[in-house]
Amino acid sequence: MARPFIPLVANAHVLTVLGNFWPRKLDFSPYAYESKYYRTEPDVQVLVQTHKPSNPIGELVMIHGLEGAGSAGYIRTLANTALRHGFIAHRFHMRTCGGTEHLCNTLYHAGLTSDLLSFLQALRPERPTLPIFLAGFSLGGNVALKLAGELGESGPALLAGVCSVSTPIDLAACARRIGEPDNRLYENRFLKRMRERLFATGRYTREQLAAPKSLYAIDDKITAPSFGFGTADNYYATQSANRFLDNIRIPALMIQAQDDTFIPFSSYNHPAFARNKCLRLIAPEHGGHVGFLARRPPRFWADETIIEWLLNVAK
Repeated sequence: MARPFIPLVANAHVLTVLGNFWPRKLDFSPYAYESKYYRTEPDVQVLVQTHKPSNPIGELVMIHGLEGAGSAGYIRTLANTALRHGFIAHRFHMRTCGGTEHLCNTLYHAGLTSDLLSFLQALRPERPTLPIFLAGFSLGGNVALKLAGELGESGPALLAGVCSVSTPIDLAACARRIGEPDNRLYENRFLKRMRERLFATGRYTREQLAAPKSLYAIDDKITAPSFGFGTADNYYATQSANRFLDNIRIPALMIQAQDDTFIPFSSYNHPAFARNKCLRLIAPEHGGHVGFLARRPPRFWADETIIEWLLNVAK
C-alpha cells in the first residue's frame, strides 16, 4: 500500500518547477551500461539507454515526456530506484529525441506507439522469463497507456504491467489547459525546445517554425499534417489514451495529481476506471505536473510508489 503523499509544498506550480530542478545525486557506476540504436522502420532509429543490475528480477522501460529525453531528472531517479530493487532500466527515446533527429525521417507524436512496440518485440526474446513493465511520464504516459490498450488481449504475452505519471489522457483538454495564461511560461519553454528540435531535422526553416505561437498551433500546422491526421483536433481525438483504457488487459497504475498545472483532473472522470478492473488510479490532492516531492525522505514519492507496485505485480 503506497504511503500517502505529503508534499514538500502545496503550491502546484512550485512543485512542478522543483520536481524538474531538484538536485539528484545518483550513482549508476555499479551497473553495466549499454547505449543502443534500434531500427524500428527502414528510415527510423530510436535510442535506448540501458543499465543492468547483476541479478535482475524484471525489466522497466521508461518513456519521457514532451521534448524530453532519458536525461530527464524524473527518468534518472526512477531508473536508479528500479536498479537498486533489481530491475533492468531502459530509457527509451521517442524518435528525433535524445539527439537522434538525423536518424529519423519523421517526427514523433503523442500517440505514436509503433517504435515502442518494435523495441519491446526485440527485447522480449532476450530474456523471455523476466517480466517487462512500462513507465511513461506526461506525454510518454499517453504513449504507454495507448499501446497497452492497442495490445488488448495480447498484452499479457508481452507486458506484465504499465504505469503512468502526470499523463494527458485527453490531449485536447491538456492543449487547452496549457494554453491558459498561468501556464504561458511552460508553454513558451516547450515551444522553444520544439522549434529547435524541428529545425535540427532539416525539414523546416526558422521562419516556418516562428509562425505557430502555441502548442496547439504547432500540432495543427506541423504535427497533425505530418502524420495524416489533418487537424490538431482530429489528432487529439484519435490519439488520446482515454479512448483505449477499456481495452487494457494488464495491470495499469496511474498517478495523477488533482492540481496538475497542465492536465485538468476532470479528464480522469472516465467510466473506464469503474468498468476496467485492471486500472488503478492514485490521485493525490497535490503534486503539480511530475512534481511529487515529499516533505520527508524518500523524497521522490512517485518512484517509491511505482517500485512498490512493480514488486507486488512481479511476485
